[in-house]
Amino acid sequence: MRIGILTGGGDVPGLNPCIKAVVNRAAENGWEVVGIRRGWAGLLNYNPDDPEGSAEWVEPLTPASVRTIDRYGGTHLHTSRTNPAKVKESAMPAFLKGRFEFVGEKKLADATPHVLQVLEHLGIDTLIPIGGDDTLSYGVRMHQEGVRVIAIPKTMDNDVFGTDYCIGFSTAVTRSVEFINALRTPAGSHERIAVVELFGRNSGETALISAYLADADRTLISEVPFDIERLARFVVEDRRNNPSNYAVVVISEGASMLGGQVVEYGQEDAYGHRKLGGIGQIVGEALKQLTGIDIVNQQLAYLMRAGAPDSLDRMVATSYGNLAVQQLEKGHNGVMVALQNGVYTTVLADTCIRGVKRVDVPELYDTENYQPHITHLIGKPMFLY
Repeated sequence: MRIGILTGGGDVPGLNPCIKAVVNRAAENGWEVVGIRRGWAGLLNYNPDDPEGSAEWVEPLTPASVRTIDRYGGTHLHTSRTNPAKVKESAMPAFLKGRFEFVGEKKLADATPHVLQVLEHLGIDTLIPIGGDDTLSYGVRMHQEGVRVIAIPKTMDNDVFGTDYCIGFSTAVTRSVEFINALRTPAGSHERIAVVELFGRNSGETALISAYLADADRTLISEVPFDIERLARFVVEDRRNNPSNYAVVVISEGASMLGGQVVEYGQEDAYGHRKLGGIGQIVGEALKQLTGIDIVNQQLAYLMRAGAPDSLDRMVATSYGNLAVQQLEKGHNGVMVALQNGVYTTVLADTCIRGVKRVDVPELYDTENYQPHITHLIGKPMFLY
C-alpha cells in the first residue's frame, strides 16, 4: 500500500503528531507514506510530465523524517485552501492551461481528472486527508471517484459534522483562556471594557467554551445575533459590580448584531468563503459610543492556533492517526475517524457534508443575557459539545 497524506485549510496544533502516528503505524506494516505538500494544491500542481520540477509538491515520509515533528505546532506538510474541483483561472497551473473549461458565473474549472492522473502516476492508492469540512468534502469526491480514503477531522472551531471532537479545539480553548485572563491586567489597570475576538466562522463553540472557562462577563456567539444596546447596558453593570471596575466581552468572529451582517472582507477562497474578522472592533467602538468607557480591543486570531498542541490535542491527534491506519489494516475504506460520546469510532466519509455542527443554544447559551448557561450537566461529554 502507498498512502498519500495531506493537511488542508487552517493549521492547528496537533497536525504533526497525527502525521507522525500515521507514518509510524504504516511503516510497521511495510507501507509507504507520501506527504502531499500544501493540501490539495500538491495534487493540482504536480506535473507528471516533469517529476523533477514537481518535487516540491511531494515528500516521502519515514519514521526517521517525522521523528521530531510532533514537538512543534503547525503542519510539517504546509497547507492551503485549494479545491481542485473549483479552480479559478488565476490558480490553474500553467501546464494545465487549455485543458479544462472554466464554467459558471464564477468561471471555475474541475481539475479532478488531473488529480486522479497524478495519484496514478505517484502510485498512491490511499488518501488520508486531514482537515475541516471543506478539505474533507474533496476527500469525499476522491472516494466517489474510486480512491481509497480515510479522513481525519481537524479544526479549532470543532464544527465538522459527525464527530464530537476535531484536532486543534482543545489547544485553541487553552490559548484563548490564557489570553483572556491575561487581558484582565490592562483592562483592570485602565478600568476599561475588554472586547476579545476569537476565531469561529459559523460555530461559536470555541468562544462559548473559552468564555465559560475564563468566566467572561458576556459572550457573543455566531449562532445568536445580539442587541448592541442591551449588551452596553449589561457591560456597564458588569463593570460597576467588579471591584477592579472593568468588564470582559468575548465574541466569535462570525457573530453579528441584530439586523446586521457578518463582517467579511477580501475575495472568496476555493470553498466560497471570504475572510472574517473585525466584528470585535465594531462592537468595541459601538460600546465606547454608547457607554463613554474606553475599550481594550484584542483579536486573538492566529495566537489561538500558534505553538505546540496541549496534551489533549496530542492524545486525540495521535489516536486519530493510529485509528486511520488501523482502518486500512482491516480493509476499511470511505470512513472518517471520529469521537462520539467520548469514544473513538468511525463514520462514513461523506457524513461531514450531510449536515452542520453548531452550538446547542437551548442547552448551552442564555440568549437573553449573552452568557454561557449549561442547562444540564448530567449526560454531557467532557467538552459539553
